[in-house]
Amino acid sequence: MKNRYSGKCLCGAVTYAIDAPPIVVAQCHCEECRRLSGTGHTVGAMFPSDEVIVTGELNEFTYKSDKGSVVTKAFCASCGSPMYGMNTRIPNHLTITLGTMDDCSDLDVEVVIFERDKQHWDQLGDAVLSFKTQPDWKPES
Repeated sequence: MKNRYSGKCLCGAVTYAIDAPPIVVAQCHCEECRRLSGTGHTVGAMFPSDEVIVTGELNEFTYKSDKGSVVTKAFCASCGSPMYGMNTRIPNHLTITLGTMDDCSDLDVEVVIFERDKQHWDQLGDAVLSFKTQPDWKPES
């Protein structure tokens, strides 16, 4: 039985459909992923690239990893949403950014990589307030 996943960027100009289960779901704390996300980590699901159909205009950014492989990150050309990554060490696979999926409620993080680079602030403490929606809070003047 195949799983169907779909998703899109923030503006909806880039969409994708996947008819396969993910190979792995990973959370990465490396410096590149932190900078990519603007947060402490990224979370992505890896799929065989021939199972992923992407439509829409993408821009790409490529860099060399510490291991010497070439890493490519694909973004929506309009809104800049990070859509997926590729690595020449793992050819024929894409890692889809989980935050772009329409429904990934059946997926869980299976591995954490570059945990050594995890920032101390990338966690919620017991004293952190949580709100189900945007609160009516405003900065004090």
